[in-house]
Amino acid sequence: MSATGFERRLMPSDIQAMKGGAPVVCLTAYTTPMARLMDDHVDLVLVGDSVGMVVHGLPSTIGVTMEMMILHGQAVGRGLKRALMVIDMPFGSYEESPAQAFRNAARLMAETGAGAVKLEGGQHMAETIRFLVQRGIPVMAHIGLTPQSVNTLGGYKVQGRGDDRARLIADAQAVADAGAFSVVLEKVPASLADEITAAIAIPTVGIGASAGCDGQVLVVDDMLGLFTAFKPKFVKRFGNLGEEAEAAVAAYAAEVRARSFPAPEHVFADEVKK
Repeated sequence: MSATGFERRLMPSDIQAMKGGAPVVCLTAYTTPMARLMDDHVDLVLVGDSVGMVVHGLPSTIGVTMEMMILHGQAVGRGLKRALMVIDMPFGSYEESPAQAFRNAARLMAETGAGAVKLEGGQHMAETIRFLVQRGIPVMAHIGLTPQSVNTLGGYKVQGRGDDRARLIADAQAVADAGAFSVVLEKVPASLADEITAAIAIPTVGIGASAGCDGQVLVVDDMLGLFTAFKPKFVKRFGNLGEEAEAAVAAYAAEVRARSFPAPEHVFADEVKK
């Protein structure tokens, strides 16, 4: 199953049904034009809290607010007709209690039109995931490297090596049992991602995981070569739009300084010739 052929927005149940079938294609988006570009080609569009780093220049995702997520979620929603839109719950909006998570998740969905929310955490978030799902809020889970926990993890390190492996397997089973419709596996060894994918009944979506996952996700600005501050090992640049954009800006600046732009065809005459 893929987005092709659907006249309605894909739903979480459609993504869940892709387990073991055609891979789930997922990208992040933060703006209407980008959402429109990808809508015909992806199954799931994630309004990620990576927007804080990619668009707003923040050093991590910790400073992202509900208001930021709602603003970008509304923008992305205007550009989608078929792909499922999932929106990240920002740091501090769900960890306190299931009730807090429900209030903020309900607000995100109501104000953006998102079909689901995504939150980080494994076994310790299972109760919250179950609470949300039982109240009509589909949840995409996220385990492995969880960027909102970067301060306690000691950096953006690979997770699930050595003694940590069993914990991540338990995390994956816990979120699946709690009712998540899919789970992101970030920056974990390929063999572990394959083991988790085989062990749980919901789709795994890898980022820095394994081609054997049930789907893949990348930050769109990384994939297009627009965000160049750093390049993680797991990113493949399918374009170099950042370089092209800088070259275009340089060409524009040169023509302005040379007074060759605007040219006659770009300006208006005093009178229209008859």
